Amino acid sequence: LAENSFHFLYSRLMNSAFKYLQERGAIENTTSDDLAEFLSTPRSFYIGFDPTKNSLHLGSLVGIVVAKQLQRYGHTPYLLIGGATARNGDPSGKTVEREKISEEQIEENIARLRQFFFKIFPPTNDANSPMILNNHAWFSQLSAIDFLRDLGKDFRLGPMLSKESVQIRLQGEGMSFCEFAYPLLQAQDFLHLFQEGVTLQIGGSDQWGNMVSGIELIRRKQGKKARALTFPLLTSADGKKLGKTEQGAIWLDESLLSPYGFYQSLLQVGDQDVLVLLKLLTFLPLDQIGSIEKQMDLPDAIPNRAQTILAQEVTRFVHGEKGLIRAMRATEIARPGKNAALTGDALAAMAQDLPCVDLDEIVGLSFVELAFQAGLVRSKSEAARLVKSRGAYLNNQRVEKPDYTLSQEDLVEERFVLLSSGKKNRRIVRLTKNS
Repeated sequence: LAENSFHFLYSRLMNSAFKYLQERGAIENTTSDDLAEFLSTPRSFYIGFDPTKNSLHLGSLVGIVVAKQLQRYGHTPYLLIGGATARNGDPSGKTVEREKISEEQIEENIARLRQFFFKIFPPTNDANSPMILNNHAWFSQLSAIDFLRDLGKDFRLGPMLSKESVQIRLQGEGMSFCEFAYPLLQAQDFLHLFQEGVTLQIGGSDQWGNMVSGIELIRRKQGKKARALTFPLLTSADGKKLGKTEQGAIWLDESLLSPYGFYQSLLQVGDQDVLVLLKLLTFLPLDQIGSIEKQMDLPDAIPNRAQTILAQEVTRFVHGEKGLIRAMRATEIARPGKNAALTGDALAAMAQDLPCVDLDEIVGLSFVELAFQAGLVRSKSEAARLVKSRGAYLNNQRVEKPDYTLSQEDLVEERFVLLSSGKKNRRIVRLTKNS
């Protein structure tokens, strides 16, 4: 960390924040050619997150890291939780309208996001201490008549209808007025914050149209210039979103995805994507990332070294040092083929991080039956194929026969067994009748 801080301070002396982010591939588009010069002095900027879920996911982390990088350069982050806009739903990138979220769920989501932001952006005594806001504070004071008269009159249907997100929906199931009005709400956010001294908005590339609407509204209402920049969406080399796996989204909240599960998701990133993610999701100096890239091409390169560094850096940032230690410990203990003896205490602790299934009976089941009941595989035939391909493990030891039947001796301290499918998919099975 000290070495990283030294590299950052040196980079800060030599570069502007804009150039630094550009070198890391974290800037896709800007609304102004003078943004590099603009960011050479301290500014206030904002980034918005609608609380449509009770956790952000890995794709959201790009914006969080960009905001953190700007803060390190002396700029003040305003983290805007869309308590009002979540009630509308952003149509950007959506082919169907979002389902309506209950008021209770929105409030719960807001509380969870606020808690997360306080962890990542703790208050400081510096001039650029972060601000965490909820746009419901000002939209709740705006009547429908005021909205139409003071805001609606500044938008023309032609440009709004020409937006790609609108055109896609009009060719499909259509779009409600609620969603159609979303850009007006986001524009009002920027206008409100601009009046509070916020002069820059940052967001994902899918937010470009909404951001431009805000800049145009500020020009009309204030006669002044606001600015925006977008960062790239998190996608793999083949164009697929990287924020999700076959099991679902890679959540940042550990109540939805344990530090271990989060860590494992990052270990599975392909070689063609890992360097991009090291630049976008970590604070490692670029010359260190360059060194990692060179080592990947060496004949004696350590397999998955870059992925391990990525997983360690990002897990530490999201879950803290304790979360990283938990994830690494579970990874080491649960490694198939490992000879270290498993203990009940170790498996009980790992149950917080690994998928855990409770069953009333284990002894007497075949491995194929147990693997199916535990959800390690989707069918018994898949379990049989797993054994035949030498990818099935029981308590870190390879299972050689599909009809292997579990005995009392297979239970760790008469309560647990650990199942593994290859090196990535694991399940702890807990015997409930002895608990």
